[in-house]
Amino acid sequence: MNIASSASWFVFPGNGAYGVSKSALWVMGNALRQELAGQGTRVTSVHLGAADTDMMKGYDVPKMDPADVARITLDGVESDAFEVVVDEFTAMVKASLAEDPREFDKRFQRFLNA
Repeated sequence: MNIASSASWFVFPGNGAYGVSKSALWVMGNALRQELAGQGTRVTSVHLGAADTDMMKGYDVPKMDPADVARITLDGVESDAFEVVVDEFTAMVKASLAEDPREFDKRFQRFLNA
């Protein structure tokens, strides 16, 4: 299991390097899943927005309880999910990949200004 982020699929000013690292983690998880499948090793990538942890201290954004993140993650692993998308924000980000990126940018700006 690897803990990625909604930032696997988008960036905003100030988090470019973080987003690049999470995008690479997403691709690495996909590659490992395929390469290790023959030996029965399962790989699950977990994507979430923000959890109420020390890392997010000081950020004024909606945050999930880490216990909820753990429960949802373990439910996904139990069901043999390739990816666990933990929250609605992250689901919206992933779904936006099939759209014109300008539409996501508009939605994200509304989110930031809410």
